[in-house]
Amino acid sequence: MSSAPKPFISNPRPIEPGASIGHIHLKVSDLNRAIAFYGGVLGFDVMQRYGDEAAFLSAGGYHHHIGLNTWESKEGSPPESGTTGLYHFAIRYPTRRALANALRRLIDAGISLEGASDHGVSEALYLRDPDGNGIELSWDRPEADWPLAEDGRLNMVTRALNTRELLREIPTD
Repeated sequence: MSSAPKPFISNPRPIEPGASIGHIHLKVSDLNRAIAFYGGVLGFDVMQRYGDEAAFLSAGGYHHHIGLNTWESKEGSPPESGTTGLYHFAIRYPTRRALANALRRLIDAGISLEGASDHGVSEALYLRDPDGNGIELSWDRPEADWPLAEDGRLNMVTRALNTRELLREIPTD
């Protein structure tokens, strides 16, 4: 019998357990460049496009996981460091092998990582898109494998992730 991690702070009116983050919508400076990154490098499919103003991309045929637009940002610059806003968003892969394949795509496209971490609950790759938005590419370990403190609460960590070892998940012919 597995017990779920205890919440750190009890909330008398918690959100429904089935709630999830549905999609991200990003302001970009160049729609074609953003589509080349999210579609060409990361592999999302373009589901719909509105000229040079907006596009909606997805994985697996969903209506959209990522919205891109230039409505307020065409030819704009990224937010300056030290300002508020999005730190990063995460794209969660279903398996460790799928995360390894994402890493291979980044390497093949010449895109550098800003970091790679093992958080105990997940493994993650960190990078920036062409507009400077932070992205985390990750996969979650099974909940039964999550690290717990002695009191039963979740005990996430941050350790270096060995990306060479991660790439061994990809079968070689």
